[in-house]
Amino acid sequence: MEVFYYMVFGVLAAVVAALELSKSNKDRINTSSAFNSFKNNYLLVYSLMMAGDWLQGPYVYYLYSTYGYGKGEIGQLFIAGFGSSMLFGTIVGSLADKQGRKRACVTYCITYILSCITKHSPQYKVLMLGRVLGGIATSLLFSAFESWLVAEHNKRGFDQQWLSLTFSKAIFLGNGLVAIVSGLFGNVLVDTLSLGPVAPFDAASCFLAIGMAIILSTWTENFGDPSENKDLLTQFRGAAVAIASDEKIALLGAIQSLFEGSMYTFVFLWTPALSPNDEEIPHGFIFATFMLSSMLGSSLASKLMARASLRVEGYMQIVFAVSAAALMLPILTTFIVSPTKEKGGGISFSGSIQLLGFCTFESCVGIFWPSIMKMRSQYIPEEVDAFPITVMFGMCSIFLMVACILQRRLMVIAEKPKAGEWQMKERETESEPLNI
Repeated sequence: MEVFYYMVFGVLAAVVAALELSKSNKDRINTSSAFNSFKNNYLLVYSLMMAGDWLQGPYVYYLYSTYGYGKGEIGQLFIAGFGSSMLFGTIVGSLADKQGRKRACVTYCITYILSCITKHSPQYKVLMLGRVLGGIATSLLFSAFESWLVAEHNKRGFDQQWLSLTFSKAIFLGNGLVAIVSGLFGNVLVDTLSLGPVAPFDAASCFLAIGMAIILSTWTENFGDPSENKDLLTQFRGAAVAIASDEKIALLGAIQSLFEGSMYTFVFLWTPALSPNDEEIPHGFIFATFMLSSMLGSSLASKLMARASLRVEGYMQIVFAVSAAALMLPILTTFIVSPTKEKGGGISFSGSIQLLGFCTFESCVGIFWPSIMKMRSQYIPEEVDAFPITVMFGMCSIFLMVACILQRRLMVIAEKPKAGEWQMKERETESEPLNI
C-alpha cells in the first residue's frame, strides 16, 4: 500500500489524539456495579452490531462492480436500500413497541445476516433483495436498540443521569473506534489476505451472530407504553402544523435534509471517484481514514460549542461552505490535472487530491451531527422533537410515493398516441395506392 495513505491516516490520528488529550477531565460519576455490568453488556452488543454494519460499507459498491454492473445499475441498488429504510422506518418503531424491543433486535441480526448471504450471488434480483433486507435492518438498528436501552435502564431503576454515560460510550465506540477498526479489518481481509470482496460481509455475519447469541442469552424483553402510541396520521398532522407555524423548524429541516442528501450521495460516489480507471485502492483503509476524519470533526465541534462567544448558526455557515468546496474538487481536478486512461495501477494524482477533499468533507460531517442536535434542541419544541424518527421517514416515504404515482401518470400519458397522429396515419393509409 502506498505511503500516501499512511501519511494521511497518521496525521489525522495525531490531530485527533491531541484534541482528545487537550480536553479537560470532568469529574467522574460514581455508579453502581450493577449498572456497570448492564452498561458493559449493552456496549459489547452495540459494538458487535455496528461492526456488522461498518464492515460492509466500504465494499458494497466495489462488490457490485466486480460482478460487472455499471454505475446506473449500482445506483438503483443503492436507491432500493435507502428507499427500503425509509418505507419500513415508518412501521418498525411501533412494531418493536408492540412485539418487543428484544425481538426487534434479534430480527435486525437475522435480517442483516440474510442480506450478507445474498452478496454471494451475482444475480441482480438476489442483490436487490439483499439491499431491501439491508434497508429494513438499518431502520431497526437505529430505533430498536436505543428503545430497548432506555426502557431497560428505567425498568431497572438506574439513575437517569447514568444514561448519558452509556450513550456517550456507545457513540465513541460504535460510531468512532469500531468504525475505524472495521475499516482496517476489512482491508486486511480483502487486500492483505486476498479473500475477495465478499469476505467483509461474511465477517459481518459472524459478528452479528455472536451479538444475537448474547442478546438471546442475557437480555430481557420490554415493550412500549400503549398509552403513548399515537396513530401515524396524528403524528403527521402534528409535525405538519409545527413546520407550517414556525419558519425556524422548516429551515432546520431543509438544512438537515440537504446536507444528509449530499452525505448519502457521497457514500455512493466516493469509490468510482477515486478509481475511475479501476485503480487498485484500499477501500477498507480509506473508509477507516474517513471515519477518523469524522472523529476529528466531532472533537472540533465539542470545542466550538464549549465557547460561549461562538454561535452554532455562525460557524455552521463556514462548515457548509467548506463542505461545498471539498466536494467541488472532483470537478476542479478534471481541469487542473489531465485525466489518464490507463487501466489499473495505484491511485492517481487527482485521486490523491480528491481523497484529501473527501477527508475534509468527512470532518465537516463530524461537526454537523452534534451541531444540528444542539440547534434542534434550541428551535424545535419538545413535543415535536419527541416525535420518533419514523415520522420523518414516513413523511419522506409519502412524498416519494406521490412522486411515484405522478411518474406513472406521466408514463401513461406519454405512451398514449395523440389524436392528431392517428388522423395522419388514417389519411396516409387511404392515400396509398392499392397494389393489384
